[in-house]
Amino acid sequence: MDSITVRFLGCGDAVGSGGRFQTCLLVEGTTSRTLIDCGASSLVAMKRVGVEPRDISLVLVSHLHGDHFGGLPFLVLDGQFSKRDRPLIIAGPPGIETRTREAMEVFFPGSSSTKQRFQVTFVELQARRSMAFGPVRVTPFTVVHASGAPPYALRVELESRTIAYSGDTEWTDTLVDVSEKADLFICEAYFFDKRIPFHLDYQSLWTRRALLTCRRIVLTHMSAEMMSRPPLAGVEYAYDGLALDL
Repeated sequence: MDSITVRFLGCGDAVGSGGRFQTCLLVEGTTSRTLIDCGASSLVAMKRVGVEPRDISLVLVSHLHGDHFGGLPFLVLDGQFSKRDRPLIIAGPPGIETRTREAMEVFFPGSSSTKQRFQVTFVELQARRSMAFGPVRVTPFTVVHASGAPPYALRVELESRTIAYSGDTEWTDTLVDVSEKADLFICEAYFFDKRIPFHLDYQSLWTRRALLTCRRIVLTHMSAEMMSRPPLAGVEYAYDGLALDL
């Protein structure tokens, strides 16, 4: 059985706590390269480690906050300047195309109406409806995070492996479904035990660990407060550059 690799190009929060890049996860299969989220700093993160943006065929977006989709205008612009000819699919919550084109227009006036050298297709994902994009299948689940559009946790299947990703959310029992028997659950742990709306803390997650049937959990999207604590025994933490073979 072939393995797939998950690379944390960026695992930081919106304000760059710890000097980390904003969320950008690269899932590499035998014949595919997919991004899960594309925060505003993602193009820099890719180029720093030698990932060629033109090789990305699919971007899956969890929700429409800048640290999760704000890199899309730069990714499209890079494709235009680098003479990309490979189609790009961007799939995310309802409104993904409108919000991306609005961001393009704010950053680079006129760019939203420029005809690209390559095909860009936007796809709106619907909660609990699976969609296949070549070898990649994604199922979105609605979570709890105010972002001006439905926020999703994502369940991504590729080559007999399943990756679950919480996106940004406070605790919701939906995460039990998202992570069911997943090989890897990438889960937000913004604070250690401080509970705030729309974000998940470590204690709220770990007190429910028995409900989660995933094989492995890696914590991500941590605040400065969470990162300042001594590492917890037996707990895996993401960092920029971490690569996991599944």
